[in-house]
Amino acid sequence: MKSTVSKTLRYIPQKKLAVSEPPPEWFGNGPNAEGDKAWTNKNWLKSRFHFSFAEYSNPRNTNFGVLRVMNDDLVQPKRGFGTHPHRNMEIVTYIVQGQLTHQDSMGTSESLGRGSVQFMTAGTGIRHSEKNGGADPLRFIQMWLVPKANGLTPNYGSMCGTKISFDNQWAHIVSSTESDAKTPVKINCDANIKVAELKENKSIEFSLSKSRQAYFLAVEGSPVVEGEFGSQKFEQHDAAELYGEEKFKISGPGHVLIVEMDSDGEGGRSDI
Repeated sequence: MKSTVSKTLRYIPQKKLAVSEPPPEWFGNGPNAEGDKAWTNKNWLKSRFHFSFAEYSNPRNTNFGVLRVMNDDLVQPKRGFGTHPHRNMEIVTYIVQGQLTHQDSMGTSESLGRGSVQFMTAGTGIRHSEKNGGADPLRFIQMWLVPKANGLTPNYGSMCGTKISFDNQWAHIVSSTESDAKTPVKINCDANIKVAELKENKSIEFSLSKSRQAYFLAVEGSPVVEGEFGSQKFEQHDAAELYGEEKFKISGPGHVLIVEMDSDGEGGRSDI
């Protein structure tokens, strides 16, 4: 299938994502391990940036509506991000594989695995660390969303992945504090996050009204998205901007994530 750019879907292949592999000492890590068979990457961290972040600066790709950051991070065993600060951002982390251990300045400390969600209202300021203390690689998707207001009271929360089912169906895991939707995670932002794991020949639908937009990520597998525009096949790490008014059909096999939000009318990436 050829790449799709239409009024309702803009396909973003993983080759259009920025890749970062910073030196281990930048985040308080020791030297990279050599000859450790548990490591799946030579460097302790491999990040894929969907929007401008750190050393990747692209004025034509700074955000998608309220979604300011989406980083797809692969962290090797016994490595991680040392304590660092955040302010005035809603931060949602979805764990794909391995165990993520979080500690923060509010006294929180916990480890969560596949399908789990951690979230923070950074607000007036919070410091935290994120580490892989396990023997296997850790992969997680971290999203930063612009809050409805600055100066909010810092907050942390989580959802264990065993508490919700997303096999061949949508799991609505995040919604706004102002929404009536019953989700395990609430954030101070007009956005919804849904995930699903689809087996071969299984499909689900996702509808967008004219005033809404969504960012789609193929977390794993090779899902296909269909609509009035035609169809687009995805591979792991591929993404897309989705626009209303449209009803999308998403078919497996694939593990998919969607961040849905109010349309900002700006049209997303302008370099594709």
